[in-house]
Amino acid sequence: MSCAASCVVAAFVAAVLTAPAQAQEPSPPAKDAQGGGVGIRDALAFLGGGALGLGIHESGHVLMGLAFDAHPGVKGISFGPFPFFAITHDPVSPAREYAIASAGFWTQDLASEWILSADPGLRHEHRPVAKGVLAFHVLASTAYGLAALGHFGPAERDTLSMAQALGVNEGWVGVLVLVPAAMDTWRYASPHAAWPRWISRAAKIGTVLLVIRAAR
Repeated sequence: MSCAASCVVAAFVAAVLTAPAQAQEPSPPAKDAQGGGVGIRDALAFLGGGALGLGIHESGHVLMGLAFDAHPGVKGISFGPFPFFAITHDPVSPAREYAIASAGFWTQDLASEWILSADPGLRHEHRPVAKGVLAFHVLASTAYGLAALGHFGPAERDTLSMAQALGVNEGWVGVLVLVPAAMDTWRYASPHAAWPRWISRAAKIGTVLLVIRAAR
């Protein structure tokens, strides 16, 4: 396993183990100071959390590219009528390609795991930024997973690069990123359920360990 992948696994385990012990049970519902209404501030905070989630995802690609001296950059792309961007890098080995392509999922998985482990009762809390981060990560993984299963979207999509580095059908990568999205949604809705938590964690760690296959 590469040093970068080992660090991600270590960070993931640390995020789980260092979550506040008292947060193992959902917190009691917090009262909204505005009587439970969702105001403009909350909506903006939620969108800000989504933007932060995007930054977390893309920073993973950039940091991994820098770690491998692959000179990461930005390229404009489009998904149908929607303009977007992709993080580019110099040609690298399959193992490094897999790590760079996967790093966005790794960083967002770390963030989501910290949020859900530290506050299982997030659903009942007045924390729009944290909810925005989690929502972006779930929606991003869902979008990538469906695109991988359907083999559509820009050629620069992460799941395609991961599949090519692994030498497998992209659909398998799609399933791998969809599982944590589904399980984290379940955890948000039903924080007492234990098995979705461990399935989610196993799938997230699995995406890191697959760098060993890419190195072969």
